[in-house]
Amino acid sequence: GLLTIAVVVLFVCDLTSGSVGVGGREVWALLTGGPCDPMARDIILKIRLIKAVVAVLAGFSLAASGLLMQTLFRNPLAGPFVLGISSGASLGVALFLLGAPLLGIAGHSLLASIGTAGAAWVGSALILLLIMAVSRRIKDIMVILILGMMFGSAVGALVEILQYMSNEAALKSFVVWTMGSLGDVTFNQLAVLIPSIIAGLLLAVITIKPLNLLLFGEEYAVTMGLNVRRSRGLLFLSTTLLAGTVTAFCGPIGFIGL
Repeated sequence: GLLTIAVVVLFVCDLTSGSVGVGGREVWALLTGGPCDPMARDIILKIRLIKAVVAVLAGFSLAASGLLMQTLFRNPLAGPFVLGISSGASLGVALFLLGAPLLGIAGHSLLASIGTAGAAWVGSALILLLIMAVSRRIKDIMVILILGMMFGSAVGALVEILQYMSNEAALKSFVVWTMGSLGDVTFNQLAVLIPSIIAGLLLAVITIKPLNLLLFGEEYAVTMGLNVRRSRGLLFLSTTLLAGTVTAFCGPIGFIGL
C-alpha cells in the first residue's frame, strides 16, 4: 500500500516538476476536467504525461519480466535481457541507423522512429527464436541460460563492429538510443506500447501456477502434470513482449529487472 501511494505521489510530482514550473492546481484541474492554463495544458499533455506513463509502464514491464526470468532459471542474477533480447534489439537498431542514411529516411523523424522500433522488434524476435530452437533439444534450463549469455555477447560484438564502421551521424544516433530515454515516445506510439505491455502482463499472470511449480524444479513440475515446454514458451513470449517493447521504444534499461 505504501508503495502504491508513493507511485501516485511521484507520478504527480513528475507532472509538476521541470524547466517550467506547473502548480498542483493546474494538474488537478486538468485531471478533473476543470479550467486550466493553455500553456500548462500543453506542457502536461504533450510532454510530461507521456513520459510519466511510459516510466510507470517500463517499470511494470521490466520488474515483471525480471521476476519471470529469475523464477524460470532459479537464479537471482537472471534478468529480462539474459536471453540476449537487449543485444538483439541493439543489433537491429544498429543495422537500421547505419542503413537509414543510405535509404534516405534519416531526416524523417516519423519514419526513423518507426524504423528504429521495428528493427529492435525484429532483432529481439530473431534471438528469441534462436533460443527457443535450442531449448527444444536441450532440456537443462541452466545450459539455455549460458547459451543466452553467449548469444548476447556475440551479438554485442557485431554491434561494436557496426559502430566502428558507421559514420558520425549514425553513430551519434545509436549512442543516444543506447543511453535509454523516455522522452522519445510519442502519443501515437502509445497505441502499440500499451497493448503490447498489457498482453505481456496477462501472459505473466497466466503463468503464475506454472512458475510456482517450477520453483520446486522441472522434474517435480513434470510429475505434477505440467507441460514444461509449453510453459517455457509462454514465459519467453511474455518476456519478449515486456522487455522487448520497452527496449524498442525506450532503449536498453536493464538494471530494473534485477
